[in-house]
Amino acid sequence: MKKFLVAIDQGTTSSRAILFNLSGKPIYISQREFRQYFPKNGWVEHNPSEIWSTVKKVLLDVIVKSKKLKGKILSIGITNQRETTILWDKKTGKHVYNAIVWQDRRTEEYCKKIKKKENLIRKKNGLIY
Repeated sequence: MKKFLVAIDQGTTSSRAILFNLSGKPIYISQREFRQYFPKNGWVEHNPSEIWSTVKKVLLDVIVKSKKLKGKILSIGITNQRETTILWDKKTGKHVYNAIVWQDRRTEEYCKKIKKKENLIRKKNGLIY
């Protein structure tokens, strides 16, 4: 029986799953794009349900492909957008609002204020970070 590894790449504009052999050679790639929303100038959002739906679809695609190749998936890894933020209701499991994407600029002024405070702290304590 063949053995495979799967990588899920949940990116800014699409979700992708890649089926690798144990030597690291890509055997099959499934990718699905999802919509970006721009409700105001500088705002960038995604629908969390759409992200999840595309991840499930690409993962199912590579699972089906591995079975057709008479193989077994040994492990799955994931990489994602990291700074994109989603709030979930812990009772319902549903998202509270769209995902705020890392490219979003709505908190730019607030971040500038924090950076100024950091510089003041650095000057007072002498720490370099």
